[in-house]
Amino acid sequence: MTPERTVFYISDHTGITAEIIGKSLLSQFPDEAFATVSLPFVDTQEKAIFAAQQVQDAWKRSSLKPFVFSTLTEPGARAALNACGALVMDIYGHFLGMMAGEVGYPPAPLKGRFHGMGETQTYTSRIDAVNFALAADDGLSTEKYERAELILVGVSRSGKTPTSLYMAMQYGLCVANYPLTPENFEHHSLPGHLLRHKSKLRGLTLSPERLSQIRSERRPNSTYASIETCKKELRQAERMMQSEGIPIIDSTHRSVEEISSIIKHSLGAVQPRV
Repeated sequence: MTPERTVFYISDHTGITAEIIGKSLLSQFPDEAFATVSLPFVDTQEKAIFAAQQVQDAWKRSSLKPFVFSTLTEPGARAALNACGALVMDIYGHFLGMMAGEVGYPPAPLKGRFHGMGETQTYTSRIDAVNFALAADDGLSTEKYERAELILVGVSRSGKTPTSLYMAMQYGLCVANYPLTPENFEHHSLPGHLLRHKSKLRGLTLSPERLSQIRSERRPNSTYASIETCKKELRQAERMMQSEGIPIIDSTHRSVEEISSIIKHSLGAVQPRV
């Protein structure tokens, strides 16, 4: 069995940036085993020294040198962490140095500038979008669709709600979602309150096997989760969406982040099924 290498995400704020970059890089080594440790709000040199000690302690317990993904901004804190002897990937230090060399003057470090609340309007718009997504979830508040920037459609458990909430939080988009049910299939067409906003519609689909697996976690051994029901509903839903020219995204092997990025890109122009 491959021994686990300890990986630290160290930041003087939330650590979101360090984790996003770190996890993306670690994913390129699927045969390695990693044990991750997050150390957010390391916002003083003393805390950085303590963090460095934790890295060294982890190294002593293992035969493998730890990886450290750091987004510390204060030079003294970065220096204290870099002295721990592990493989420290000083993300801000590396790129800020390159940028400073190009623009001709040093940066003005400010903790949490990117993920803070400095841009009050942007923060407020994200919160407003999340509230909208919750209010317009699962076919609720169809009268609010005029305000929606995007409406996701698909069968039950096709990923509409998590995608709606992610796009609200990440992009500040007001996203509604509507489930296609057997009642809709009996009419062989999408409801009028959806067709009035056709340009905003994006469909989600997935393989019957994956849908059956997801539904079985909620209602095991039910007709709802049976492979036959899943095949039938997906076939009918896709036929309805295709007849109206609605772009369809297959979520079978895609994360919420990937699905959201594809949909956001599609908002500028109609895209084929992907």
